[in-house]
Formats: sequence, structure tokens, C-alpha cells
Amino acid sequence: MKQHTLASSCVFTGVGLHSGKPVEMRLLPAPDDYGIVFQRTDLGEEVFVHATVANVSKTRRSTELAEQGAKVRTAEHLLAALRCLDVDNVLVQLNAAEVPILDGSARPYVKALQECGLTEQKTERRYRVVTRHAEYRDAKSGSSIVVDPCDDLIVDLTIDFKSPMVGRQQAVYDATVDFATQIAPCRTFCFYREVAWLRLFGLIKGGSLDNALVIDDRKKAFLGGKVLQFDNELARHKLLDLLGDFALAGFPIRGRITACKPGHKLNTQALQYFISESIL
Repeated sequence: MKQHTLASSCVFTGVGLHSGKPVEMRLLPAPDDYGIVFQRTDLGEEVFVHATVANVSKTRRSTELAEQGAKVRTAEHLLAALRCLDVDNVLVQLNAAEVPILDGSARPYVKALQECGLTEQKTERRYRVVTRHAEYRDAKSGSSIVVDPCDDLIVDLTIDFKSPMVGRQQAVYDATVDFATQIAPCRTFCFYREVAWLRLFGLIKGGSLDNALVIDDRKKAFLGGKVLQFDNELARHKLLDLLGDFALAGFPIRGRITACKPGHKLNTQALQYFISESIL
């Protein structure tokens, strides 16, 4: 299969989930073998951050990338949309340090990408192929990511929260699952009991009921009367996050990924390990 880039540009405006600052983001076509590259236009015309796992700098409630002092935060939803819609090469221009959260899902990105369309390029697409069974585990949390060889990408993910509103959920992504309608719409979430703590640490300054599901275990309800789009929407959102973090492999992955209680830290550390050990 050949590489693809955008057929035209698209623009997004919004606020950063954690910074709360307004941001404009522009996606532009890019040449063969360019990859996914962010440009911090507010810092200068030559300030770029490449979307690679080697550039992961922080993983507290989002994935942050940094290169030569420039940062890009909360890129995972956009990265998942680009990878799963087969966009290999794109320049992402940002006038702030954080990707806009929009509605807390990847649906707005998917809609815009589908509208602007793709252009086939001359160069063959490259892949990262899982070469053997391997495991990456966090003994303290009981979280794990296991990879096995497979001809296509399959992700089998399980979450397990001590919450009557969440509990244990599973979500699967493979060739039979339409990312645009089954995974992309699933929204980010947090627990009401966490909100004060998160804000104390300078997080979720741009968070609201318009861009997140907030779970109140005491009332056994979502704040604002929100309802789930899928019974396992929260697991599907964690799957969205994992797809975005694993897009930092640089190329599409062929292999089976089994994840238990994953998060951005586990996702990116596991990916770094698999690449360093030539498993990917």
C-alpha cells in the first residue's frame, strides 16, 4: 500500500484540556516519508516536534511530546485519528502548546479528515511488525501490555476500576471495527472526586461537561445528565488513547496488542521497550 497525505488543509479552534488556553490548529499536506510533525508557530517558523515515542516527555493525564525545548501536549486523540484513517504524512501547525480538546473525543478530527480527503503518494507505506511474543508489566498497578505476531492490527483492551459506574469493561479494535463510528466518538472521562486534586496540580483548566464525562460514584450518575453512547464507552476511550500513543511508533503496527488497565505512561513505556528490544 502507498503512503497518503491530506488532499487539502483543515483548521480547528478550541482550548487545551489542561492549559485552558485558546489554540488554533491547522493540518497541512506533507511530502512522502515526512511522518506526523508538529510545528509550534507561536515559537517560530523552524520550531518542530516530531511525533515519535522518543520525544515523550510527560504522561500525566495526557501524552506530552518535547523536542529542543518545544512542547506539544494532549496529542493522542489526533494521533489516533490520523493513524486509523491512514494519514502517513501531515504537518500540524499549532499556535499554542496543547492540541485542542474539542468535544473530548476524536470524532471532530475524523469528520474534518474525511471531508478534506486523502491523496495517494508515490512511496510504499512502511510498517512496524511484531516479531515475537513479549510482555511489559507494571507490578505495582497490575497493568500490562502484551504483544504477539499478527498479519494485521488487533487491540484487545480491558479496564478495571473500583467504581460501580465503571467496573470491568473490554473493547476490541480490528479490521472489522469502523474506527470513525465505533471508537472515535468515545469521550475522555474522570471521576468527580478527582476534580479538585487535578486542578490543584494545574490540570484540566479547560475541562468542562462539554468535553468530558465526569463520573459521580456517590450519585451513580454522570454529571450534567450525560449518557453513554456505548455500554463500554470508557473502555473504548482508553482504546482510543492507546491507538494514539502507539501511533508514536512512527509507522502503522502489524501485531496483536493485549492491554490490561493501560494508561499513557504504560502505553509509551511499553512502546519504547518493544522498539528498543527490536520486538517492533
